[in-house]
Amino acid sequence: MSLFLIVALPFFGALLPGIMNSAGRSACFGVTFTVTLSAFVGLLTNLPTVLAGEVVMARVNWMPELGLNFTLMLDGLGFFFAFLILGIGLLIIAYGRQYLSRDDHMGEFFTYLLLFQGAMVGIVLSDNILLLLVFWELTSLASFLLIGYWKHLPEGRQGARMALAVTGMGGLAMIGGMLILGQIVGSYDLSVILQNREAIQADPLYVPALLLILLGCFTKSAQFPFHFWLPHAMAAPTPVSAYLHSATMVKAGIFLMARMWPVLSGTPEWFYIVTTAGLVTMVLGAVIALFKHDLKSLLAFSTVSHLGLITMLLGTGTAFGALAAVFHILNHATFKAALFMSAGIVDHEAHTRDIRRLGGLRHLMPVTFTIATIAALSMAGIPFLNGFLSKEMMLEEAHHTVLFGSHWLVPVMATVGSLFSAAYCFRFIGHTFLGPVRDDYPHKPHDPGAGMWLPPAILVVLVVVIGVAPFLVQDFVFMVTKSVIGEAAELKTKYIKIWHGLVPALYMSIIAVVGGLAMMLVFKPLSKVWETTPRPEAKVIFEAIVEAIVRLAQALTHPLHNGSFTRYAMIGIVAMIAAGYHAWATGTVADPVRELQAAGPVPIAGWAMLVAATGGLVVMHRNRLLALILIGIVGLMVSVGFVYLSAPDLAMTQFTVEVVTIILLLLALNFLPNRTPTESTSLRRVRDAGVAIAAGLATFGLAYHYMLRDTVAASISEYHLANSYKGGGGTNVVNVILVDFRGFDTYGEIIVLGIAALLIYALTETLLGGPVRRRLLNRIPDQARSGDMHPMMMVVLTRVIMPVVLLVGFYIFLRGHNEPGGGFIAGLIVSIAVVMQYMASGFSWASARLKYPYHGVIGAGVLVAGLTGIGSWFVGKPFLTSDFTYVRIPPFHKFELATAALFDLGVFLAVVGAVMLSLESFSRLARRADTEDSVHPMDIDPSRNAAASGSAVDMKEDT
Repeated sequence: MSLFLIVALPFFGALLPGIMNSAGRSACFGVTFTVTLSAFVGLLTNLPTVLAGEVVMARVNWMPELGLNFTLMLDGLGFFFAFLILGIGLLIIAYGRQYLSRDDHMGEFFTYLLLFQGAMVGIVLSDNILLLLVFWELTSLASFLLIGYWKHLPEGRQGARMALAVTGMGGLAMIGGMLILGQIVGSYDLSVILQNREAIQADPLYVPALLLILLGCFTKSAQFPFHFWLPHAMAAPTPVSAYLHSATMVKAGIFLMARMWPVLSGTPEWFYIVTTAGLVTMVLGAVIALFKHDLKSLLAFSTVSHLGLITMLLGTGTAFGALAAVFHILNHATFKAALFMSAGIVDHEAHTRDIRRLGGLRHLMPVTFTIATIAALSMAGIPFLNGFLSKEMMLEEAHHTVLFGSHWLVPVMATVGSLFSAAYCFRFIGHTFLGPVRDDYPHKPHDPGAGMWLPPAILVVLVVVIGVAPFLVQDFVFMVTKSVIGEAAELKTKYIKIWHGLVPALYMSIIAVVGGLAMMLVFKPLSKVWETTPRPEAKVIFEAIVEAIVRLAQALTHPLHNGSFTRYAMIGIVAMIAAGYHAWATGTVADPVRELQAAGPVPIAGWAMLVAATGGLVVMHRNRLLALILIGIVGLMVSVGFVYLSAPDLAMTQFTVEVVTIILLLLALNFLPNRTPTESTSLRRVRDAGVAIAAGLATFGLAYHYMLRDTVAASISEYHLANSYKGGGGTNVVNVILVDFRGFDTYGEIIVLGIAALLIYALTETLLGGPVRRRLLNRIPDQARSGDMHPMMMVVLTRVIMPVVLLVGFYIFLRGHNEPGGGFIAGLIVSIAVVMQYMASGFSWASARLKYPYHGVIGAGVLVAGLTGIGSWFVGKPFLTSDFTYVRIPPFHKFELATAALFDLGVFLAVVGAVMLSLESFSRLARRADTEDSVHPMDIDPSRNAAASGSAVDMKEDT
């Protein structure tokens, strides 16, 4: 199966659970399970290629100029993690079907789960680091939704926010580190970066990149000092805890350290930072876990500890350390997912996770007891279970690791961590399942149906099989490890076995197990000491830091962000002036190479009118109608300037935009006072005038400099002129730029235009539904209204010219690729024609003849433009790449067909829809109950005319 499809299936499948939720819980579960199973089977179809040592690649050029390509890579490491994500995902889905109650929205849960699953698969299969970063942030967002799934629980909302804040912060740091690596290598493809170890480690930016990337990995995988968020995420439903904290989210940081191991490891910086962080996290997490009374909290801190173990192994930088890390990732995923699901079963049946209220469950829940005990003993490192094998390898590696010049520091700390690990595993078993049956359980517990215990049972079978027959997975683990460290590295090919002889690791393991049992004998006094010992609380510290940051942000933003547009404009303009002055003062300006051209009387007159209108606008801007007239004059003079400078496209666009905006602004001014009140003080006006004059002088200086001197870089216009016809099939360079060269910009602009129109419509809806409507009803016009609401001449004229204007708009649209025109101008021309109909005949008359809603016209325009761009992908071209050809249909002459015409059609529809929706919004404000315009243009009411005619006949007869 294609790698694209494997990644895409969970995202497309996320649409189905919500739809199928109304069909029942089983249907919702069925589609979710089927989607994950399909992706899992598709992954397995690539297994023979991966086992052969080959790498499966898939690539689509997305934005090659930016280095952002949709490139996927499946090697041993990627297959290993994708196998865990999808394989354990199947078990979690089956478990979640039985775990969730009928009050839980199963469609919403499985939607979030599939989104998270797709993001995780995307991370492990990404070959482009920019694409990996996109998926990385998606995991943070999807996990936020999953952790906070039970919205009614305050601890769920708090845990979700904490996880998002910590992992999101680390993700932002990692983005910086990854971009540095891309700049060092000159490529953002991982397959290229991983081949440039020497160049990366020799670069002076290696250490900053390493620190930023490790910050992202440590926050995601809950390494000290960022370990605190993971236990608070336990407020999520148990299927989420089992999935996120056994095989997926917390393993994302581990995966990235393993993926970047070939280029980042082997340096003192890597060794000391990663090994130390992992060792501290391993011991600290194990100690805290021992004294937790909540089953899921105990398992959460045990996860923190084991993630530290894996991190420490990767930090050693040796091939054997990488082998042990890979093997423990596999083992940890099996026994930890089984333990979380077992804890969920206990909580589901006994209605509590508090160990102090449990005990004796082996008699009431024998199946759950067997599953949980085997998994916990594996985590404790008991022989003939898979956890023992990888723990022995960890202790062996720790025995040979020298940290800070000490030969005993790492072995001792690793033994202590293993001792506490064994202790909390024995506590999990003893305090939950052993002892006498109690009579004060919150709910009488019993083993659930097979739907809940079968998924963890499958994992426990793997725990035992791997533990007694490790040779079954040895080749697979070696293959994965080689994809981490490279083929050239040497591995101890016979090391994954049960008995290695009387080696130091065995003695360290015996000390850990025996010490764990001994610690259980003195647990009560140790627990009292732990509870009475003052210690910092990570959650309190985190919340205090967040609160301090919020206060600092408010202290900085409130004086600046006070809602005054003039203040925002002043700050921005002053900053730009200061930056420009700094560049001018510290740089060099070449001597002029051109002479000033002589200006004729016509340009001087136009410039004088423009200056006069602008100056008049500044002086008389408080009179809103006069200000609008002056704005129109400025716009028209700019249009004339475009004509004079041989830019007819810009002139037509400017002119039509002026007409439309002036009409819309007139409608808006109808609801505002005639004059703007004076609010600024004299001192403030002097300040604003000084800033404006400085900005004007700076702009003048910049223009003067560029017009009299040659620029260093060649103008891009030369490229556009040379490739307009050859690449876009049009001789009108302006239109080709809009629909081809910079079509993505145009596409974004029409989306923004449509959003603006929709916001105006939404604002109108709000105004008409609130107290504003009452004010509109009681509003007294400033001037007496005309008695002729629909002048006959205007009505007739607009009806006559309507088809002519439509024909002109159609002509402007068709000629736009080779002559001045195009979809934007045509849309404005047609909009003007329709606006005239509304003005002449009234809103009610025009809207009654409306066949298509303007919302739909905007949507159709954006959809047509988007589909036109997507069509490029089917021929292997980047988004919005246009093509053209010439056809001849007798008896017509040969003519051009260009895909850009379809994109231009989308622009046309979006412009018409946006303008008319804005007009409709303003008109709806005017259509109040007391001023509803007549539905009969020219004030001719047929029924009233008939009555008048009848009266006239009666009078004649009387006469």
